[in-house]
Amino acid sequence: MRAKYFIFISVLLLLIAPFAAYAEPQSPVEELDNISDQALQMVKLHRYDDANRLLNHFSEEFLLVTGDGRPFTMDELRIITVAHDEAVEAVANADLGHAERMNRVTKFRLVIDAIASTHQPLWTEMEGPIMTVFNDMKTAAYEGDNDQFHANLNSFLSLYNVIYPSLKIDINPERIQKVDAKVSFIDQYRPQVLQEASSQEELELLESDLQNIFDDMTEDEADPSLWWVMISTGSIIILTLSYVGWRKYKGDHDKKKNVQKEHRN
Repeated sequence: MRAKYFIFISVLLLLIAPFAAYAEPQSPVEELDNISDQALQMVKLHRYDDANRLLNHFSEEFLLVTGDGRPFTMDELRIITVAHDEAVEAVANADLGHAERMNRVTKFRLVIDAIASTHQPLWTEMEGPIMTVFNDMKTAAYEGDNDQFHANLNSFLSLYNVIYPSLKIDINPERIQKVDAKVSFIDQYRPQVLQEASSQEELELLESDLQNIFDDMTEDEADPSLWWVMISTGSIIILTLSYVGWRKYKGDHDKKKNVQKEHRN
């Protein structure tokens, strides 16, 4: 029995050790990132009052961080402030539906992550939904399906609006302006996009621009400093599962032998 507990504790320590070795105190910006994430989780659970308290707490911590001279650019400060104000308004406004509240707080969450992230930002996870609805919109335009085109375009604009502030943080301003101009054209000239081949070319150009943005932000390799953690932890888990499996097999095998022995007696 003592041996079993010793093995369990040893494995537990080995699992924890790699993470402890790489654990570092959170920076003030990472703490802000965590608060924004907690606020979003509260909105997901329809706990709007708790989300509101967290957003107010964020505001207090944000003032402390900026007061300490953290080098936010003026654009970052403006984007954070606008996204935060929209999130606060969303959780406090009982007339808004849950989906709209989720959209606004998600927008805020993605903005803070874009500033805090040193690797692939969270907004890139929106690639699937955005490109899927865009493809549906494009198909409807080519087929002349008026209702489906408008419905999918509205859905696309809603999703694009969620990631747009984050794009302005991570992507070159000139590049974003070109994308935004295409989005505005398609929205403003919907009848032409449905009827004219020349206008439909804007759909192809916008699709290419969006896909290039997502592709450019996708990292092919994980942080090199995490490779040892991933490999060592994965190996320990495999060894632990193998040990557990062997113990179960041996226990079943011994039990079966005892049953057979009893029958013979």
